Amino acid sequence: MMILAAAVMAAAPAMAADHAVTIKGFAFSPATLTVAAGDTVTFTNEDSAPHTATAGDGSFDTGRLNKGASATVTIAGAGNHAYKCNFHASMKGTISAN
Repeated sequence: MMILAAAVMAAAPAMAADHAVTIKGFAFSPATLTVAAGDTVTFTNEDSAPHTATAGDGSFDTGRLNKGASATVTIAGAGNHAYKCNFHASMKGTISAN
């Protein structure tokens, strides 16, 4: 019975996790994040100015986030995904997925 339970648990897909990035003070926090491929990341803008979180490799883009708005993206592939705000070039971050 124990062997069957272990086999079923090993075959079950891992549940994707959700991670949070806050945009505040014209910065992403945390600016560097490590996730598993398939996880989601929710970006929330706490600034009065609009922002985006746009991956340089085209893997995700939150679109315009006004104050108080959030957007969730899925990190589909492994690797390092550098991103920035399209409105404020000094705002940068990296999501590393394995």
